[in-house]
Amino acid sequence: MAYRRTPAVQARLDAQREAVLQSAVGLLAERGYGGCTMAAVADRAGIATGSLYQHFSGKVDLSVQLFRRVVSHEIDAVNAAVAVRDTPQRRIAAVVETFAARALRAPRLAYALLVEPADAVVDEERLVFRRAFRDVIATEIAAAVASGELPEQDPVLTAAALVGAVGEALAGPLAAAPGTPTARTTPARALEADPEQHDGTPSDTPTSDSPPSDTPTSDSTPSDNPPSDTTTVVPALVSFTLRALGGRDDSDA
Repeated sequence: MAYRRTPAVQARLDAQREAVLQSAVGLLAERGYGGCTMAAVADRAGIATGSLYQHFSGKVDLSVQLFRRVVSHEIDAVNAAVAVRDTPQRRIAAVVETFAARALRAPRLAYALLVEPADAVVDEERLVFRRAFRDVIATEIAAAVASGELPEQDPVLTAAALVGAVGEALAGPLAAAPGTPTARTTPARALEADPEQHDGTPSDTPTSDSPPSDTPTSDSTPSDNPPSDTTTVVPALVSFTLRALGGRDDSDA
């Protein structure tokens, strides 16, 4: 007869799995994918390394689940920002503004999600992530075109181009941030990454599985090229987005 877990046992395993993912999110924000070894995650979660294999088949599986956990928060945050804007163009601007601001507030985590070298399956998840943002923007472009607020264009193509442009613009500042592997060197590797790479970044408000974005990390080091200030980069990206759509930016004369 096959063994069946009791509800109490299943509840304990579910709680342990949640604790593991929360611990992994913290490590990702501090050390990136390279620091999220099975042993390190187990140690942070306070369990034996072998116990991780009750929940994940290995580091690749853990990395994928970790990526999905953090990305889900970013998509939720963008959708929440979009929901309170009253026109398609403002909703598109909200996507870019929210994504970029959150990335620049927690550059080490954003770097890990967007451009840090990782397993092939993680790169596949990044494609899904970029497409999710593309689809949010494409929906709003289509609505603006239908209402005559924007000129005729291919919503999906334009949205994909915007996602790529924003990701490329953020790659340099993220790679130069304290704590990233390229912080003391020219961030060429990040700039050569797929321009559509978009990842997620941590939440504005700390949650149980998302560490505060302004908390210094143990392995952070001063950078000779600090990341650009959100007060300049984010407005510039929003302005670029609105002009690229063929609309009018508020700063236009």
